[in-house]
Parts: sequence; C-alpha cells; structure tokens
Amino acid sequence: MLYTLIAQEVERREKLSSEEISSLIYHDIFDYPLTFSELIKWKAGVKISLNHKPLAISHKSGYYFLSEREGLVYKKLLRQRISERKLQIAKKAAKILSLIPTVKMIGLTGALAMQNADEGSDIDLVIITQKGTLWTSRLITLIVLIILRIPIRKFGDKNQKDKLCLNMWMDESNLTWGRYDRNLYTAHEIAQIVPLLNKDKTYEKFVWENRWVREWWPNAVRIYDLGFRIKDKNKIHKSYILNLISICFEKMAFWFQYQYMKSKMTRE
Repeated sequence: MLYTLIAQEVERREKLSSEEISSLIYHDIFDYPLTFSELIKWKAGVKISLNHKPLAISHKSGYYFLSEREGLVYKKLLRQRISERKLQIAKKAAKILSLIPTVKMIGLTGALAMQNADEGSDIDLVIITQKGTLWTSRLITLIVLIILRIPIRKFGDKNQKDKLCLNMWMDESNLTWGRYDRNLYTAHEIAQIVPLLNKDKTYEKFVWENRWVREWWPNAVRIYDLGFRIKDKNKIHKSYILNLISICFEKMAFWFQYQYMKSKMTRE
C-alpha cells in the first residue's frame, strides 16, 4: 500500500499541469527553478495564458526546471546563501526604522524577497507610512540612514551591492495598486513581498486591498478579511493646531524632496 502511494506521488510530480508548466516558464526568465511546494504556491491563475508547445521538464534534487537548465539548481542554492546574508542587513535596517512612529510597514521586494539575489544586487524595500505623513516619513528615514551611515542606493549608482533601495513608498490611506499597472509581473512582485515590520496589521491591509493578485497567482498570498474599515480604537486624535503643523511640514518635505528628485525620475 505504501509503495503504491509513493509511486502515485512520483507519477503526480512527473506529470505537471498546464498551470504549473506556465509557472515554470515564467520563473525560468528569472533563473528560478521551483520545488514541489513552490509549484503549488506559484501555480498560474486564470489571468495567465502562456501559450507553449509541449515542453520537456526535468527534476533534480527536489527542483523542477525546463530541460537543459540543470545549472539553475546550483545557481539557486548559491543565491539562497547570498540572500541570507543580505537579509540580515535588511532586518537590521528595519529594526532601526521601526523606531520611527509613522513608519507602519517595511517589506522586502525584488529578488531578495524570493531568496534569489546575486552578490552584486541591492536590497529592495517597500515602506508604508501613516496617513498623511509619507514625505515627512521619507525625509526622516533618509536622515536616520545617513546619520547611521547605512548605505543607500542613489540615482546612477553603479555599485549597488548591499545598499538599501527604498524604491517604493505608500501611504496607508492608498494601498490599492493602479488598475492600469496590474499585470503578471506586478502581481508577482506584490505577492512575493516579505514583511520585516508590520504595525497595526498594515501588511494584511495591503494584501486585502490588492487581492486582485490572486487572479494571476491564486495560491501565492493569504487574504485576511479582518474588518479593516473599523477604525483603530487606539488611534490618537490630533488637535487642530498639531494637525495643521503636520500638514504644513508634510508639504515642505514634499517640496524639498521633489525638487531633488524631479530631474532623476524614471518610469520605474
């Protein structure tokens, strides 16, 4: 009986579904072979229709990959070791930035979130701030990192190794990804985010507001419906004067940073 069950499981793993093969094709673009559990997690959804001819799939050391791509297994194992070192840098930075009251969430994005970073890559982070404090929080964050001499990737940097790339900022009042920027790639980028700091269930709110990603990757994220429209009972209500000061400072912080960034803006 046990032998039969093992044989059936082996046969199941050798015969991948069309959705699983589509996932293998997509991840092959990023030199990323998949384990059996990753095949389940990153199973392609109804929005993904990668037209492909019958493909030969290989399996080695617990990884699935397109035939003649065996070298990806060794590359992935190497990148996992590199990623672990970079992850410690990211965790240290997140611990420091957690002391900033208006920073609500910090998450890993990009290759490092998939443990697929190479030696020369930077550390991509997404930061979500308290409502109405995005530019103030960004300014304070940059000042703190500069004072503590934590390397930040700057515009035009050719040497990116181990530098923090604060490439995405969001205000907690607007967490929904733009409708016209929703595609296979952005859905994956959102689904692979790994939270390092998560105050007031901000990560869960972010995932809920972007539950559309499940049309692309239905098993990749867990959706939490925790009644997010209920106001936080512990929310501090500012006085009119403090609120006015906060708004003025936010506008000034935006103006100074915009003046610095406007000549360096790219589509990304």
